Amino acid sequence: MPLTQTQTAQDRLAGTWNLSPAHSSADFAVKYLVAKFRGRFEDLDATLEDGVLRGAVRIASISVKDENLAAHLQAPEFFDAEQYPEISFVSEVLDIDGDALELDGELTMKGVTRPVRATGTVEGPTEDFMGNTRLGFTLQTTVDRTEFGVDWNADLPKGGHALADAVTLVVELEFTKS
Repeated sequence: MPLTQTQTAQDRLAGTWNLSPAHSSADFAVKYLVAKFRGRFEDLDATLEDGVLRGAVRIASISVKDENLAAHLQAPEFFDAEQYPEISFVSEVLDIDGDALELDGELTMKGVTRPVRATGTVEGPTEDFMGNTRLGFTLQTTVDRTEFGVDWNADLPKGGHALADAVTLVVELEFTKS
């Protein structure tokens, strides 16, 4: 059902929404030397309940193009997957203006919780061909990884560092209403 003139943002988010993992993703990008390095977390979960968004990714599910690098990213100098098996997020403030979405929340990584603001879009709710009501979010934010204790780096011979501190997070979430 498309948004009507009388339907408010709270109406769009009311109720309990369950994640559709097959249609959702959690990706990241960070500059390494001269180009962007990209990866994703394959195991993610999220819920939306009466406008409160909660989500988490499992560090062990990190996916990058190099198997050795995936192991390095799970090690203590990066995410320390053994001690901190997931990155989590919660937001109780979702501001919708048309299809624009802005939210404030708390991101927890390596035991450190920091406020973040993400922006993006919301699609729906709409009814699919099987009669289910679906809602989708696309969200993006940039965080300073060193503020969460993810501070590995390598000095370059002529100055500077190999890895940038700023990491862009892009999350695509599709929910089905319970």
